Amino acid sequence: MTNAIAPTEVTWNEAGLVPAIVQRHGTGEVLMFAWMNSEALHLTLTTGRATYFSRSRGKLWVKGETSGHHQYVRSVSLDCDGDAVLVQVDQVGPACHTGAPSCFFTPLDTYQGEPK
Repeated sequence: MTNAIAPTEVTWNEAGLVPAIVQRHGTGEVLMFAWMNSEALHLTLTTGRATYFSRSRGKLWVKGETSGHHQYVRSVSLDCDGDAVLVQVDQVGPACHTGAPSCFFTPLDTYQGEPK
């Protein structure tokens, strides 16, 4: 796992969070989106287990701690603006809480009119 990100390089939002896009290592499949605070990012980088911050529960959660569908971190990259991270993982089981392999499974219809 690569852990060259210094938390001081991250641009945190007003709530102290940064978006985390999670991708399957090797295939590039986008699995999910979550939020991280500085502690979640630190734990992700130091433990190799994907850790996120739940805005609804107001606490940290380690992916798979209750479901058994763990994410083992292969790399973490910061985007060019420093305001989002990309987490590449080895996913065990489905990534989505619904049981789907990815959280991105609902297609949107193509809008046929003029942009508003």
